[in-house]
Amino acid sequence: MTSMRRNSRCWKSGMVLLLLAGLTSCRQYMADQPLYKPYRESGFFPDGTSARPLPEGTIPQGFERIEPSANIPFPVTMDVLQRGRERFEIFCTPCHDHLGTGQGMAARRGFRLSPPSFHIDRLRAAPDDHFFDVITNGSGVMPSYAYQIPAHDRWAIIAYVRALQLSFNAAPADVPADVLRKLESEKQ
Repeated sequence: MTSMRRNSRCWKSGMVLLLLAGLTSCRQYMADQPLYKPYRESGFFPDGTSARPLPEGTIPQGFERIEPSANIPFPVTMDVLQRGRERFEIFCTPCHDHLGTGQGMAARRGFRLSPPSFHIDRLRAAPDDHFFDVITNGSGVMPSYAYQIPAHDRWAIIAYVRALQLSFNAAPADVPADVLRKLESEKQ
């Protein structure tokens, strides 16, 4: 009987200690601190707003710094074109197809309006940064690919699109004479 009472007292004492420990940790300092809702007025800051401007040069985590450029900011080599082709086939062909005509499988099966062909005059004349902006931010039903495609790969895709445009609109005079002779001989 005494061992039962001793166990009961130990249990009760343990519960009281646990309750006291729990009560001492229930302070509301963090919950009771003043806070501002975004974009509300504030008397604390001199400009009167609660939202603080980001420091100059701040880049959100997970983003890379993208310097504005009207043209592809590095030399276009065969490796760059190959990388652009690979990325184009992964990300762009479902809607734009392998030739860039805007007749990809997704476009044929579900879009009311197909994406434009890269071979129309407006897009052939568009600066490279137009394509970079569309890939980065999206346009119409096209979503942003900023998270999926790094900036260097976006430029590589643009280089490949430019190669597609050139191949669709090249004249025989644009082909070097020795290559043209070789093509003509293979044709026969």
